[in-house]
Amino acid sequence: MIGLRDIHKAFGPKKVLQGIDLTVPKGESMVIIGGSGTGKSVLLKCILGLVVPDGGTITLDGQDTAQAERDAFLARFGMLFQGGALFDSLPVWQNVAFRLLRGSLRKPAAEAREIAISKLRRVGLKAETADLYPAELSGGMQKRVGLARAIAAEPEIIFFDEPTTGLDPIMAGVINDLIREIVVEMGATAMTITHDMSSVRAIADRVAMLHDGTIRWTGPVSGMSESGDPYLDQFIHGRAEGPIEAVR
Repeated sequence: MIGLRDIHKAFGPKKVLQGIDLTVPKGESMVIIGGSGTGKSVLLKCILGLVVPDGGTITLDGQDTAQAERDAFLARFGMLFQGGALFDSLPVWQNVAFRLLRGSLRKPAAEAREIAISKLRRVGLKAETADLYPAELSGGMQKRVGLARAIAAEPEIIFFDEPTTGLDPIMAGVINDLIREIVVEMGATAMTITHDMSSVRAIADRVAMLHDGTIRWTGPVSGMSESGDPYLDQFIHGRAEGPIEAVR
C-alpha cells in the first residue's frame, strides 16, 4: 500500500532522513520506533505531502504520490494526532464529523451527526458526549474522540502519532486495544509512531526502527527480542548503556 524508496530530507545542515526504504503491505499494521528527534514525524509528514522530500519516491498503491490529485489522495487517510488536536470551539460531534461537513466528502449536517455519534459509540463514548466541548472531556476521552474522528470517513489508511502520550497505563491499554480492534475490523493499513513498547506489542504486525536517518531494523513484532541488533535491543529494553548515545 505504501512504498518508500531512498527518501531523503534535511532542514538546513540537519540531515533527518538519509535514504529511507520501507514497504507497508495493504492491511498491515506497521509501527515505527526510534528515539526522540530521529525523524519519525517527519517521515509521516513526507508521506502525507505536508513536507516535501529532498529525494526519493513515495508510492501509494503503486502510484507516485507526487503525481496524485491532492483531495482524492488525502481522502484515503485518517489520522490520530499526538495531542488530540481537537478544535476547542466546536462540539465533539463536529470535531468527529469535521471532514464530513466540508470538501469532497460533504454530507448533510444531520447525516454527519449520526455518523459521528456511531463512531463515538464505537470508541466507547455515549451519545451524550456529542454535544460536549473538548474542555469538558478527560484526556482519555479526548483521545477517543480523536480516534473517532480518524475513522469517521472510513479511510483506507490510518496514521497514529504517539497514540498513548499523556495517558495513564490503564487508559493507554484501552486505547491500544481499541486501535487494534478498529484496524482489524476496518481492514485498514495502519502506520503508528511511538516510544511506548506496550503499544508496539499491542498494535504492530511489523516494526521498523528508525535511527540515524535510516531504517536500522524491520521485521515482525515477534522477532524484536531475537533480532540480534544492538541498537534495537538497547531501545526496546530502555538501557542507558549501548550504541545509542543518551543526550545528557
